[in-house]
Amino acid sequence: MESFNGKLRDELLNAEVFNTLAEAKILIERWRRHYNTVRPHSSLHYRPPAPEVLLPSCLPSPAGHPLNSSGQAAAMLN
Repeated sequence: MESFNGKLRDELLNAEVFNTLAEAKILIERWRRHYNTVRPHSSLHYRPPAPEVLLPSCLPSPAGHPLNSSGQAAAMLN
């Protein structure tokens, strides 16, 4: 936890001037997403802890799925 707090302070809080609460929320959320999905972590062999997953726009429905015949499963994914 101390490592995270240090990085948050060094990389964000000491580097930015927040003029409004809304601006602070946006910049902190942007930093959090970068920290959790893009930034490599040495303890994870320089991989991000939770990389974002991209799903194809049209996934095949599992056999026997109740929404297969009407096509609603594909519509729910788009």
